[in-house]
Amino acid sequence: QVQLVGSGGGLVQAGDSLRLSCAASGRTLSSYAMAWFRQAPGKEREFVAAITWSGAGLFYADSVKGRFTISRDNAKSAVYLQLNSLKPEDTAVYYCAADYYGDGTRNLDRYDYWGQGTQVTVSS
Repeated sequence: QVQLVGSGGGLVQAGDSLRLSCAASGRTLSSYAMAWFRQAPGKEREFVAAITWSGAGLFYADSVKGRFTISRDNAKSAVYLQLNSLKPEDTAVYYCAADYYGDGTRNLDRYDYWGQGTQVTVSS
């Protein structure tokens, strides 16, 4: 079992930055592809970014490419999402997820473990 705890969300203004963190316990994350998804009120959960277990593969949704950066520190069993140039449409609950030896898929059904979510609110 892997327990994931997301943190770092908050209320910011458009153009500001945030750094989300996802810490794991129970098992090391080194064998897992990791991803961030988000869910806005009334909308389906959507893919944001993913990183393969080695860190060599990086994948982003078109809506965040160039603004968000996913990274990982396997020694700390942690994954991060740097959010820059935030827009009001980025407002959502952000979830981290783990896929055992995954390839960084955008398919949320492939992910085995999920964090509890952290709220990001961007005001205009």
